Amino acid sequence: MTLKEHGVLRADWDSIRAVDNSCLGRLAAWIRGVTAIVELEVLKMWHDPTEILTRGLQPVFWLLIFGQAFGQIKAFSTGDIPYQVYITPGILAQSMMFVSIFFGLAIIFERDLGLLQKMLVLPLPRSVFVVGKALSAGVRSITQAIMVLALAVLIGIPLRWSIISFLGVIVTIVLGGMIFASFSMAMAALVKTRERFMGLGQLFTMPFFFTSNALYPISIMPAWMQVFARINPLTYVVNLLRGFLVTGQPDLLHSFGILIFDVILITVIASRLYHTTVY
Repeated sequence: MTLKEHGVLRADWDSIRAVDNSCLGRLAAWIRGVTAIVELEVLKMWHDPTEILTRGLQPVFWLLIFGQAFGQIKAFSTGDIPYQVYITPGILAQSMMFVSIFFGLAIIFERDLGLLQKMLVLPLPRSVFVVGKALSAGVRSITQAIMVLALAVLIGIPLRWSIISFLGVIVTIVLGGMIFASFSMAMAALVKTRERFMGLGQLFTMPFFFTSNALYPISIMPAWMQVFARINPLTYVVNLLRGFLVTGQPDLLHSFGILIFDVILITVIASRLYHTTVY
């Protein structure tokens, strides 16, 4: 964050607080602070699109190579759904998670440069900082999702396309991105070096991915793995994406309810950590 951006964000917050100090006014100020942080993060992404392009290559390889190879092997049954169609929502969720779970690395980098301290001394609640950063990770994840969906169209993967399914995918990706980005920021609040953070990020990434239903049904997992799959937020992201894009029957109430609960829980935890962490 530049000194100019820091001053603009502070001015926005102070101007809203001066207008109305009631509950409604504080809520409006909180929303304005969150949107200002999201805007700053989107500008960063806009000025450096190479990160999005390079990260987009990994899901392409998974979809083209892994999907086609395992589709030929027929190692397990996915019912009447072709395997490449079955894993497309899983690869979509994977790309979202990989973008978001390393989001805390940028937080550590900003702290080392002294930019994070400038953000935290603003008259902003810590929740504004955490939610704003988490939402921006969701926005980044949307760009990845569009790339994966575009590839699916190009190689002829038959998915269900409608305005409702597309909007459902966007909301699901944003919620998932917020969960894993907030989890990543919580790790960044506790870990002091980028090397340790990278080790923790890699430690959690594979268990999240392979104990979900992204690549195979939960029913074929051993009993102990099924327990982890049912508490893994990525499982519910995949459930919704597969419901919107493949089966046409998303489990809205159950899966969305769990994801919203996870978002609230992890953002509260991360906000508390940034209240107590001294940089």
